[in-house]
Order: sequence, then C-alpha cells, then structure tokens
Amino acid sequence: MAVSISVVLLLGILAVIFLRNGGLKPSHAIVCLLLGFCLASSGVAPAIHSGLTATADIVGGLRP
Repeated sequence: MAVSISVVLLLGILAVIFLRNGGLKPSHAIVCLLLGFCLASSGVAPAIHSGLTATADIVGGLRP
C-alpha cells in the first residue's frame, strides 16, 4: 500500500510541475487520468501492479 501511495504522490507532483511549466496541458492531464482509471479496471492491472512492486523492491534493495 505504501508503494502505491508513493507512486501516486510522485506522479501527482510530476503532473503539477508539468502543468506549471506549460509542458502538460489540462486536457492532456485529463486524458492521462482517464487512461489510469481505465487501466486500473482492466485485466492488465495485476501485471502493472506486480511490475511496479518488483521495481520498488529492486530500488529498495539498492545500497549505495
């Protein structure tokens, strides 16, 4: 749960930065939001979730 909240927070911060810099128009942000909701309710959602979890485990296991 903490990983998904962190990813949502990171993507939200990036979206705000892009909106403020003019690199992301509000219409594009809405399309991305709708795509996320559609992907979450599709059959691809478990694969996306497991891929994000595996990536978070790899990054969490790195030691400098």
